Amino acid sequence: MSGAEFVPFSLTPLLIGVLSAIACALPGNFLLLRKQALIGDAISHVALPGIVVAFLVTGTVAAWPMLIGAAGAAVVAVVMIETIRRLGRIEPGAAMGVTFTALFAAGVLLLEQSDTSSVHLDVEHALYGNLETLIWLDATGWGSLIDPAALAGLPPELLRIALTCAAMLALLRLFWRPLKISTFDEGFAATLGLPVGAIGVGLVIAAAVAAVAAFDAVGSIIVIAMFICPPAAARLVTNRLERQIAWSVLFAALSAILGYVLAGYGPLWLGARDAVSAAGMIATVSGLILGLAAVFGPCRARAGAPASGN
Repeated sequence: MSGAEFVPFSLTPLLIGVLSAIACALPGNFLLLRKQALIGDAISHVALPGIVVAFLVTGTVAAWPMLIGAAGAAVVAVVMIETIRRLGRIEPGAAMGVTFTALFAAGVLLLEQSDTSSVHLDVEHALYGNLETLIWLDATGWGSLIDPAALAGLPPELLRIALTCAAMLALLRLFWRPLKISTFDEGFAATLGLPVGAIGVGLVIAAAVAAVAAFDAVGSIIVIAMFICPPAAARLVTNRLERQIAWSVLFAALSAILGYVLAGYGPLWLGARDAVSAAGMIATVSGLILGLAAVFGPCRARAGAPASGN
């Protein structure tokens, strides 16, 4: 494929997929070590009705209304979980399952009953995203990367997820020490005067921001997969936190690149006529990488042990 074809049609979707995967994998490492990996799943389900309501109120899919709507849905979810747990006297896991599925179903119903034909917001895009459509129509080749007029036509989703990914990296660097200490030993972190509760809430908020930023571009499938699969695979490769994060970034980027390429060209190589969902293939590749790490990873026998923070 020449630059005149690759740059307009594949470069920006590929970059958005890679940055979305990395933005979700970074907080996913700490959620995994805190045994809260399914929070990423929960966030992606809870965010949908909040995003739909924000669109219905504002009539736009801009970042800030979407983020506020998702945050509001998260608050509603917390209240629902506590209410169901206390009134029904059931364990928290069951209350969470009921709440997340109910809210996601409500979001799907709202989408089906709403006029979202003017924007990329419907049931299909909520699940699979619209990654393949995020093309750069103003580009003519590699020279467009230094052409201000062409750069002005970049999909806004690229800038949004790039800023989110940069924010995840900056927050990780800024709060590295308290985050690491509280992850491995909350009691010791509390004796040092660290706000353990606030750190945990901040981590969940960071994960929510990453999920919402990626949601409209890649849908809920990649968001769920990237919170869990790359960090889990990295955990099976190394027992050191710093190396785990580096491996998770590598696995996330590799999943996005291979998944996107295989979605477009894999069926053609096998004789089929049509491509498949990029989001679904990226999630599939990330699962395959996790499977390979589970079989061949040097730390697979110690996967249940805590990673080293040294």
